[in-house]
Amino acid sequence: MDRRAFVCTVAGSLLIAPLAVLAQPTTKIWRIGYLRRTSREPADIEALRLGLRELGYVEGQNLLIDERYANSDASRLPDLARELIQLKIQVLVVDGGTTVRAVRDVVGVTPVVFTLPGDPVALGVARSLDHPGGTMTGLTTLNVVLPAKRLQFLREVVPATRVGVLNNPSNPAPPAQAESLTGAARSLGIDLMWVNAQSPGELAEAFAKMNQAGVKALLVENDAMFFSQRAQIVDLAAKHRLPAVYGEREFADAGGLMAYAASGTANFRRAATYVDKILKGANPGDLAIEQPSRLEFVINLKTAKALALTIPQSLLLRADEVIQ
Repeated sequence: MDRRAFVCTVAGSLLIAPLAVLAQPTTKIWRIGYLRRTSREPADIEALRLGLRELGYVEGQNLLIDERYANSDASRLPDLARELIQLKIQVLVVDGGTTVRAVRDVVGVTPVVFTLPGDPVALGVARSLDHPGGTMTGLTTLNVVLPAKRLQFLREVVPATRVGVLNNPSNPAPPAQAESLTGAARSLGIDLMWVNAQSPGELAEAFAKMNQAGVKALLVENDAMFFSQRAQIVDLAAKHRLPAVYGEREFADAGGLMAYAASGTANFRRAATYVDKILKGANPGDLAIEQPSRLEFVINLKTAKALALTIPQSLLLRADEVIQ
């Protein structure tokens, strides 16, 4: 190659190189928000991350997750949601009904994927499970129909005629759920005593009221504050020698007698599929709300022995897990 040809080749390469750099495809970085009423639950956020990784999303490469936690102070939820919206997130992932209600008037057109509400239709955020409409969709824990079944399990273990129901008035059960539970109690000959606790500081007083009223067993409603305070609730139940049934298996893991529920952690993992579809252009209002395909029944046999209870063999055989 002569000198003139070499100079022309080099000059041409210098002109082409910047164009080649500009032509390189850039990786889209998606940004999603994650908002919970409670403090951070590592298992749930990691389940969401796992679900997203399985779909090809890797934090730091094509994904950013901005987390916010209200630490059981529901009044903070709207402001935390606004913070996330200002970060230009493409999707907001939230937990249960209290959070859903708190953010629905704040998020505007930002799609929301919920993971733990019992009845999105009763909450007013979905027209139906098949066609939610609007900007919210996700998964439900089917709380409306499960408390009655939990009460039946409790009755098989404890022949109590008066059962307490621990309820958070700031996150009331849907009317259909209360009706279902009341109907089941009536058929079982059980008198229900509804006891409210709106903050962690009110839990001890709630248990004292039940003790004074002669309550012999307990059903704990699903609630984010209760979940965050599950160790305290389980301890109070043990202190007052109250056999209790819960709506999340983590209570049984913490020492509660029984739990019958959908897996909240599994819901967070499944939520990734909704995030993925929305990021790829799906309208959240067209995505059917998913109901749990599998329910877990967990019995803590160690707690039963501490309460001097005998769990019927028929119930043990139905359990998905027996904690020894």
